[in-house]
Amino acid sequence: MAATAAVQEAPTSTEIDQLTRIRLELATLDQISDNEKAGFLKLVGRYIGGKSEGIQWEKIKPPTDEVVVPYNKLTAFSDDPARIKSLLDKLAVLKLNGGLGTTMGCTGPKSVIEVRNGLTFLDLIVQQIENLNHTYDSNVPLVLMNSFNTHDDTLKIVERYKDSKLDVLTFNQSQYPRMVAEDLTPWPAKGKTDNAGWYPPGHGDVFPSLANSGKLDQLIAQGKEYVFIANSDNLGATVDLKILNHLVENENEYCMEVTPKTLADVKGGTLISYEDRVQLLEIAQVADEHVSEFKSITKFKIFNTNNMWVSLKAIKRLVEADALQMEIIPNPKEVDGVKILQLETAAGAAIRFFDHAIGVNVPRSRFLPVKATSDLLLVQSDLYTVEDGAVVRNTARANPDNPTVELGPEFKKVGDFLKRFKAIPSIISLDSLKVIGNVWFGKQIVLKGKVLVEAKKDEKVEIPDEVTIENKHVTAGPTYSNL
Repeated sequence: MAATAAVQEAPTSTEIDQLTRIRLELATLDQISDNEKAGFLKLVGRYIGGKSEGIQWEKIKPPTDEVVVPYNKLTAFSDDPARIKSLLDKLAVLKLNGGLGTTMGCTGPKSVIEVRNGLTFLDLIVQQIENLNHTYDSNVPLVLMNSFNTHDDTLKIVERYKDSKLDVLTFNQSQYPRMVAEDLTPWPAKGKTDNAGWYPPGHGDVFPSLANSGKLDQLIAQGKEYVFIANSDNLGATVDLKILNHLVENENEYCMEVTPKTLADVKGGTLISYEDRVQLLEIAQVADEHVSEFKSITKFKIFNTNNMWVSLKAIKRLVEADALQMEIIPNPKEVDGVKILQLETAAGAAIRFFDHAIGVNVPRSRFLPVKATSDLLLVQSDLYTVEDGAVVRNTARANPDNPTVELGPEFKKVGDFLKRFKAIPSIISLDSLKVIGNVWFGKQIVLKGKVLVEAKKDEKVEIPDEVTIENKHVTAGPTYSNL
């Protein structure tokens, strides 16, 4: 069976009855729009009736350089300012801004966590695009896809940019009801009407929500041709003129940025050639007997960064044809003691529906996500500087890979992390850092090689100011042992 289309059998009478019940229950909910209700019912209908076969492993082929283009083989382009302006005037930048900062102990949208020098993710994004527009007299707008969790706070934050020379557009992704797992009843229909009863259905929803909001037609009317989509917490996801030029010159409707896989990325989705189409392969689609092969960094050498470049007119065509039938990701959870199910889709999985879709194998520097305080340590350190809103790696580090950093649960929340470091240590020559227990760092500390700092139960370890620690195991005792 072709992976580009699900095998959809005629629904049984039981399935029809179940969908009819869900439709009637949904009709009692007035918190969401008719578009959202229709989108949710389509998703549930596909989930209930979908009898799709899995990927046939023997049909998977590694992508060629025509399908996944090496970054250094992208179409050459002139750096003439007039040419660059003409390219940028075709572009909008869309950041996925639906996530909260709760996993890092913060309230509100994750994009307002301070990253460096008092600047938030959003501040840096605005600076980047403002700098482009100023340098090339272009008008690249910033589009934010919020969720119902982040919408109100984001609108307040966007106010601070009202005097900037940047158009900031916002829209909300869909709000769908969580379902009670045992019978798929929309949870709000059982009285769970607060925020816990709802969920945003994954970033695959970006395409229909952009269309439903009217922002898609607005951008097309302004002469925009491509949208660069990326997570708001990926500090490496800046506008890349080489990629944009290649897409315009070759009329590619979709481009996914991929980068070489390391052992830290073995679960990440990868691009494959499958029945003459480029397709995203996620670990959830892989049969158990092939998982170890999927995780191999020799067979599957690249993974999806979730940086995407997509033709706006192609989005409009495919949304209007209801052709974006991405794989459904069932996400079971337990909330307030109730087992619930939420159905989601991923934007990367849409690649197979677009014409002339490609991947581009980009440098690792374009993938710099901040998912935890260990990532925050890296980007706040002397490994990076900020230039016009872009986080730039320090050329003084000889090792092309970043150090591995493991911080204990005492550092999980941003507030605790900041308290435990008087100042971020120098880590230019660090290979790895592991911190266990109740540890506190002074200022002007230099870490080199492999460093383990361990406070055993009921102990406290304080690293004094102005020390250099290289290849040491630091404990509460008066001396450090070698690693």
